[in-house]
Order: sequence, then C-alpha cells, then structure tokens
Amino acid sequence: MLQSSDHAVLLSEAERLRPNSIATLLEQNPNRVSQLTVTGGGLTLDASKQLIDDQTLEALRAAAYGADLAGAYERLVTGAEVNITEERAALHTLLRGTAQDASPALSDEVNATLSRMRAVTEAIHSGDHVSASGDRFTDVINIGIGGSDLGPRMVCRALEEVSPQLNTHFISNVDPHDLDVVTRGLNPQTTLLVICSKTFTTEETLTNAQRARSWLIAGGVSEASIGQHVLAVTTNLTAAAEFGIGEAACFPMWDWVGGRYSVWSAIGLVIALGFGWRTFTDFLNGAKALDKHTRTADCEQNIPMMMALLELWNTRYLDTETHLVLPYSQRLEHLADFLQQLTMESNGKRVTLGGKTINEVTAPVLWGSAGTIGQHSYYQLLHQGNRRFSADIVLPLTNGDVDLDAHRKLASNALAQSRAFLIGRSAAESQALAAEKGLPSELAPHFEMPGNHPHSTLVMNSVNPETLGALIATYEHKTYFLSVLMGLNAFDQWGVELGKVIGKQIRATLESGDGLDELDSSTAALAAAWRNANR
Repeated sequence: MLQSSDHAVLLSEAERLRPNSIATLLEQNPNRVSQLTVTGGGLTLDASKQLIDDQTLEALRAAAYGADLAGAYERLVTGAEVNITEERAALHTLLRGTAQDASPALSDEVNATLSRMRAVTEAIHSGDHVSASGDRFTDVINIGIGGSDLGPRMVCRALEEVSPQLNTHFISNVDPHDLDVVTRGLNPQTTLLVICSKTFTTEETLTNAQRARSWLIAGGVSEASIGQHVLAVTTNLTAAAEFGIGEAACFPMWDWVGGRYSVWSAIGLVIALGFGWRTFTDFLNGAKALDKHTRTADCEQNIPMMMALLELWNTRYLDTETHLVLPYSQRLEHLADFLQQLTMESNGKRVTLGGKTINEVTAPVLWGSAGTIGQHSYYQLLHQGNRRFSADIVLPLTNGDVDLDAHRKLASNALAQSRAFLIGRSAAESQALAAEKGLPSELAPHFEMPGNHPHSTLVMNSVNPETLGALIATYEHKTYFLSVLMGLNAFDQWGVELGKVIGKQIRATLESGDGLDELDSSTAALAAAWRNANR
C-alpha cells in the first residue's frame, strides 16, 4: 500500500504542478517524449502528455518502491493468497504459462486442459466432430455473462480480420430479445453452443442455455443428439449431464481464476473455435510476453506499472473524475466494455485489505468508445465541459489491407484529438475566431477550450493476436498495481453478489406476488406494476 510519506510528497507535488501547462512542459524539454516513452511486449506507451515532470516522476517511482509493486507482482504470479476474502490465489497469468515452476501441479492441469481444447477445436475444424445431421459446424454461440462474455466477445470482434473457421456469436442478456436476434437466420443443424457457467446455476446463462437447447430441438436436433452440439465450461458435471453434455465435453473453471481474468482459460474456447488454435496460442503468447516485461522491467520502463502510477496520480492527486479509453480502431469497439468490468469490478471498493473505510476515491469511472464515433457525441463535454478526466488513446499504426486514405483519416483524428486535449483553444485565439465570424467579442468565451487534459497514447503496430494479448495483460496488471497502491482486494466482487441475492428474492415475488410487504414501497410498487402488465 502507498506509504504515508509518499502520499504527503505526492500531495505537495500536485499543488506545485497543478497550475502548470503540459504543452509548456513539452516545449521546455526537447527530450521529454523519449524520456516518457516506454516500450514492451509489442506495445509503446507515450506518457509525455501527462501532467508530470522529472520531480513528479521521481516521487511516483519512490511510491512504487515504497508499496513494493515488484514484490506484489511476484506474489501474484507465484500463487500467493492475494484474494483474502475468498482465501485463494489469482493465477490468471499461469493460464498463459507464466511462472509455471512455482505451481507445477496447477500448471499440469492447465496444460492438460489446453490439450483438450486443442483436440476438440481441431476435430471440429477438420470435420471429425460433426453435427447430429452429419454436417460440419458453421457457427458457434458463446452463452455466458460478465467475464464469460465480455472478454471473448471483445477478442473475437478484434480478430475478425483473421479468416474465421466458424462464425462467432454471443448471448449474455437474459432479455429474450438477445437470443432471439442472435439465432435469427442461423441453422440449428450446423450451430455449436459453448455454455460458460462455473456452477451451471448462473440464472442468466442457464435461462439462455435452456432456451438455446429448445431452439436446437425445434430445429431438428434430437434430444439424444444434443451433446453433439454443446460444449460446456463448468465444474458441475452432474448438472451438465442432465442438460445432455457428457463429461468429455466439459472443460474446467478453477476458483483461482476470476471471471474478468478468465479469457485465457477454457472461457476462450470460442476464440479458438472461431479463429483456429494457432490464433489462440498466439494470443496467449502475447500476454505471456507482457507478463515477462512486467516481471523484469524497472518501474519507469514498466508499462503497466507506469499506467497504474499515472492513474493513481490523476485520480487521487489531480482529482480527475473519470478515465476514458479511446481506441482508434473499430476492431477494438468492445475494449471499453471489457475494461469497465476489469477496472471497476476489481477496484470499485471502499475498504482496505484490513477492512478500514477509504475516504479517498478508488477506481475511476472508466468509459469510452471507438474513435471517431465518440467525437460526434461526448467529446464536446471533454473539450468544453468542466469535468476533469484522464484518457488513454489506443492507436494501431497499421490496419491491414484496407483503404489507406480512410485509415489515414482515422489516424489524423486520433492525433488531432490528442493535440486538442493538450492545447485547447486560448482566449486570444477565441477572440480572433469570434472576429473572423463577425461576432461580438463577448461571445468569444464560447469558443474557448482549456486543454491541458492529461492523457497517454498506447501504440501498437497492428491489432493482431499477440498485441491483443499484450494489451489485455497490460490493463490486467495496471489494475492489480493500482489495487496494491490503494490497498484494495482486486479479486472479489461482493457488490455483484448482493445484487444476485436480492434478485432471487424479487424473482420469487414477481412469480407469486408474495413478499411485496417485505420490500420498500418504491420497489414494491414497481414489482406490482410488472405483475399487472404480465398477467
């Protein structure tokens, strides 16, 4: 956890630097860009547009050493019990082969599961495993929610340039419209389901799985042949068998892997089915390379460590209210959705590891969308609103075999927005613009933009399996490092669990009408309205 002495220094640094201009810092130091650029795992972080200088950087470095971030990372990857409320490790890094020697028995389980995943993937792609009708599968639907959906969905969208082996689809919302739309136009006789539920009791997932099962049967797949069309990621083999899924078609989920960190496990089976086993292993290798970078690089040359320190600096000391992730790649359109869960479910906490209430803010609210779409909706608030924010602009340099002129326009927008965040528009420039438009000078403030918004640019050569793996691992480790600095448990989610408990109570009320008098008056009135509308 951040030491009190380091906290005091950072408070002082914030007071000193807050009136400064990032643009001026860039002008004054010709080496600033090179000094604040960090490379590793196929990614490059340019932090030169953050409101820091050499003195602040030294204070952040001292904070990292004081909180023993390097030691905390070593404890994470070697299997220490970092999830204290559930008394377990968080070994998602083991899934991609990091620190196997520290957990040999678990590593053997991981490798055995990967071998089984590869076998079923290749059997389906080769035609050795076919549908009940004898046809090859053409489509695969992943049925899950939270980490069983957001990660695989984001990755499959990002890899659409890779020639698909199967078309990938996702169902997560218990709203029946989700499944009805996804299955519309698909052929049940050539569609494979992957059901992701550790306990095989998750309400949304099991509701959708039963409805998808009925859809298969209505489409001509017999009850006895359901098992040919369904794979499961679960530990509840009994419930899976009752569904019609044999033990050989079930893949494990370990309690030492949290859902939001599980895309590297059998939860990622849909990725392999969609794009091939080689693509999936390249994805794992990209993350493993970033793990190695994180484990070996010094603080100021460590991408996720620097990102965590900057997020701490911006959130706690410069009082930014939200953090945006702005990928200038349509392939990464689901990145912010995925990172919302990773960041806010991990660090959206209000007590320390020791159970003491935290008075400062913890995780920033994370949001964003693919550029240039957001420029025509919420960027107005960013440029002229009075909310403080920080941002990551994610910029792939190349974009495959696409229209180069369109790709150039995309990149120019990314760089233009970064520069606009930096320089804004001054009062003098606004006066000149008002005069040019023939407007009175008192209207000039309408054109002013303060700029000076702290942000980084995260650059990769292209969106490919390796860089995508490295990108996700970067944000995983940034999230963990921030939790260490703030003294949080990044691996539980009791707020989510509370909603599940109350949800079961209210579902019973909606079914029977009993228990309305046990609810608050507002919830009771809404429940009664729903029952009246659905008689």
